[in-house]
Amino acid sequence: MRLSAPRIEPVDLDRLDDEQRAALEPFLVQGRVLNIFRTMARLPRALTAFLAWGGYVLSRRNSLPPRERELAILRVGYLCGAGYEWTQHVPIGRDGGLTDEEIERIKAGPTAPDWSALDRAILRARDKLVRDHFITDGTWQDLAELGDTGRTDLVFTVGQYTQVSMILNSLGVQLDPGQQLDPALDRR
Repeated sequence: MRLSAPRIEPVDLDRLDDEQRAALEPFLVQGRVLNIFRTMARLPRALTAFLAWGGYVLSRRNSLPPRERELAILRVGYLCGAGYEWTQHVPIGRDGGLTDEEIERIKAGPTAPDWSALDRAILRARDKLVRDHFITDGTWQDLAELGDTGRTDLVFTVGQYTQVSMILNSLGVQLDPGQQLDPALDRR
């Protein structure tokens, strides 16, 4: 976490205006509204657009298998110092097929031992996208197993979660009740 308190307070669910209520409706029905969405509800039109795009990236419409998608997302969250993102996506990564050992190894990146060739290429692509805003020809070729659609969805996924990390870090979105911050992500 970068900040120990929010810069933008999450909305009070008992005091929502009509636009905020409409934007948060899918979560209100479920009975749990995460702090990221309560914070973004300060700008309900932006939240609605964000949810549409984020819904694609996290859905089965994204051609990346869940494990590979979460590999990229967790690497983004870790390198961006987004403790909230990391904390939210560790269980999603487990559900997608990542082991606890792999999740820990994500922190070391593509040079860590025991990655498959595809995993290594995904991690390297993530690092190149955020550092250079470009995937080199060699790494693009190493991602061939994903096909053109998968490689494009990887770029979309890394871009989306880099933006999410910027939002979380800059607005100071705090962990939701019951969550524990990985000490490696405490960057206050």
